Amino acid sequence: MKNALITASTKGMGRATAIALAKQGISLALCARTSADLYAFKDELAAINPAIKIFTAVVDVSIKQQLLDFAAGAEKELGSISILVNNAGMYEHSSILDDADGTLQKHIDTNLAPAYELYRYFGKKMIAAKEGHIFTICSVASLNPIAEAGTYSVTKYALLGLNKIMRTEMQPYGVKVTAVIPGSTLTDSWKGLEVDKDKMVLPEDVASAIVNIYNMSAGANVDEIIIKPAYGQI
Repeated sequence: MKNALITASTKGMGRATAIALAKQGISLALCARTSADLYAFKDELAAINPAIKIFTAVVDVSIKQQLLDFAAGAEKELGSISILVNNAGMYEHSSILDDADGTLQKHIDTNLAPAYELYRYFGKKMIAAKEGHIFTICSVASLNPIAEAGTYSVTKYALLGLNKIMRTEMQPYGVKVTAVIPGSTLTDSWKGLEVDKDKMVLPEDVASAIVNIYNMSAGANVDEIIIKPAYGQI
């Protein structure tokens, strides 16, 4: 049985991906900042597939030691991790000139550093096993900056750059690395705003892409996949 670790796992794309992987029979290590959400989601996943193992931990991924403790706990409870989904992220609607003090560091600690630290933790283990797949949830802001979310764009640019380096380093060892680049996706980032969900990417679309890419033949890798709304929005 394969094991997957997903950051920020109880909402949006992380939640949808966990459900999709559970249906594939993949055991899961999940984290979030709210224990009640984790407990409820664990029960939901156990009902979907009673055969899988589920490890949960309350984690603030912006705190390095909490993140590394989560990774170690996942290995202890499940065994080796062969699928890593770097999903954690934050979005703030603000131009850089209007940012509050500390905004850049906060975005780095949430959008970039967790993927970097988990790569350092799991990368050599995947190399030794000669198998694994790392998925990094980037953004269309990784390709085209959004002035109204400048600092978010900076860190998402950096995240895509990190993903490219991971892929280059892992290729000789048979470890796959994929950047998932969604456009406007119906997650909590849009909470409180009026949106037409029929004109947006759904979290389940992202999850479906991850599962289908993971199930490709051993010799195939999707370097990057861009998933955008069909109606012209970013």
